Amino acid sequence: MRFMMLMIPKGYETAAPGTMPEDAKAMAAMMAYNESLQKAGVLINCDGLHPPSMGARVSFKGGKPKIVDGPFAEAKEVLGGYWVIDVASREEAIAWAARCPGGENEVVEVRQVQELSDFPPALQAVATEFPAMQSRKKPG
Repeated sequence: MRFMMLMIPKGYETAAPGTMPEDAKAMAAMMAYNESLQKAGVLINCDGLHPPSMGARVSFKGGKPKIVDGPFAEAKEVLGGYWVIDVASREEAIAWAARCPGGENEVVEVRQVQELSDFPPALQAVATEFPAMQSRKKPG
C-alpha cells in the first residue's frame, strides 16, 4: 500500500521566496531519517518544497483556469515537503511518520494513495482506455 506523508511546517505559509532550512543538525537528522526509509526498502520518493511565495495556484471556476501567484493570503497550512512510501498497512505508515525528526512547529499528515482497484468497476473501465497509464508499476 502506498502512502504519502505530508510535512506541514507552521509558519511556512508566510516564508519569503528562497527560504531554506538553516539548522545543520535538523538537516542531518532528516537526512538520516530519509536514509532509514530507504534502507528499509519502503521509500519511493521524497522531496522538500519551496515556500508558497514562489508558487502559483490554478483554479477552474466556471470551467476556465484562473492563475494566482503566491503567497496565498487565505493559506493556514501549506506543504513543506513529502515522502511517498510503500508499506503493508496504515499502521506501518503511521509508525514511520512517528519516527520523523520533526520540530515542534511541524506536523506530518499520513494519507493513503488511491489505487485503480479502489475505484468502482465503471471508473476502472474508463482507465483501461489509457493503456500508457496502466503500465505504471509499483516499485518493489
